[in-house]
Amino acid sequence: MKIEQIYTGCLAHGAYYIESAGEAAIIDPLREVEPYIERAKKNNAKIKYIFETHYHADFVSGHVDLHQKTNAPIVFGPVLIQPGFEALIAEDGQKFTLGKTTITVIHTPGHTMESTCYLLTDENGKDVALFTGDTLFIGDVGRPDLAQKVVKELTQEKLAAHLYDSLHHKIMPLNDDIIVYPAHGAGSACGKNMSKETSDTLGNQKKTNYALRPGLTKE
Repeated sequence: MKIEQIYTGCLAHGAYYIESAGEAAIIDPLREVEPYIERAKKNNAKIKYIFETHYHADFVSGHVDLHQKTNAPIVFGPVLIQPGFEALIAEDGQKFTLGKTTITVIHTPGHTMESTCYLLTDENGKDVALFTGDTLFIGDVGRPDLAQKVVKELTQEKLAAHLYDSLHHKIMPLNDDIIVYPAHGAGSACGKNMSKETSDTLGNQKKTNYALRPGLTKE
């Protein structure tokens, strides 16, 4: 199993290349998709899935181009608004097999309503990584005010309540040794106090991230 973070500093964006037993998945690809295709080709791997953590507003995603060039499906978690392109809309808890590993969909609304994390489980059944998109950053969480104008009934308070539930009921129960891989780092407008670090253990985030502190109420 291989996990590679492909970080673009000028956008403070992290895309991810995951590979197992000749099959690869890309998470949150940037507009230029050839590097992902070349990576897979070099390793004699086939790109099987393109996972999106949410609809991106801060950069142009390469998911459609990558789909057209590889025929790999574009996967979103549960959506409130259907995308205007061909995509596989997964259910919360749905599992995808990648080589000898498994990727599980964890719907985590809050930053946006379709925001989804992807949990990677290795060939031994151990949960090893969580790709959190803009739900959980290193040192911060996604802003709950950016999607409020997408649907009239959404307010930043409602989104913040969803985010609280996602963090405290979906993410925090996971094992402390899982590595958190977010979509952005320091410099992104999607959060306020993001660390310069681009990954961390979930256990350390439970200790240091203000939004995960014990006793924090939804209010």
